[in-house]
Amino acid sequence: MADADPHLPQAAPIDAYGNGGFRFAGMSHRGSLLCLPDGIWAWPVTCVADLTPALLAPVFARADKLDMVLIGGGKDPFLLPAALRQQFHDHRISVDAMTTAAAVRTWNILIGEGRRAGAGLIAVD
Repeated sequence: MADADPHLPQAAPIDAYGNGGFRFAGMSHRGSLLCLPDGIWAWPVTCVADLTPALLAPVFARADKLDMVLIGGGKDPFLLPAALRQQFHDHRISVDAMTTAAAVRTWNILIGEGRRAGAGLIAVD
């Protein structure tokens, strides 16, 4: 996943979301996205229940480049499972769970400020 070629080899603001995908940097992507300082990748997550340490491994592998990660979990607020929250803590990465809409808005602000941030964005219809 994040070891493969990214859709874009850098962070970029999300221009639009909905209808099962996202638009960014003049591109359109159907499905979820993993946005990191060094790129934006397709992310095979369709709901919060899909989140696993393996799907977050690219995030943890970049712990030295990240201060915070946003998890946009769809349309409804949610709590990140305690075990995953602990893994973020163990890697010294702050994590915030929120709706995808809030995560997109926050991601855009954070990268605009040049912050060391990442975001896992689950696509919404």
